[in-house]
Amino acid sequence: MITLIDKYESEHYSIGTPDPIEAIKIRMAEMDLHQKDLMNFIGTKSRGTISNILNRRRPLTLPVIRAIGPKLGLSFDVLVKEYKVG
Repeated sequence: MITLIDKYESEHYSIGTPDPIEAIKIRMAEMDLHQKDLMNFIGTKSRGTISNILNRRRPLTLPVIRAIGPKLGLSFDVLVKEYKVG
């Protein structure tokens, strides 16, 4: 019975992976991190950079992905997915 329920749910109610920004926000909440922590990860003193990324005004760049991915435990595949900026 459980197998049938799992199959039905995966076919009709599958939950996709979050976009990169949501994944970052979720992991930040799980790890009790703040924007200042991400600033340290990427080596910037500009709070605006992180704010613009998290508010989707600025796209993630490859250097930022390389810096925060391992620190947050997020895979490259999750962070390079397309998402709406602007």
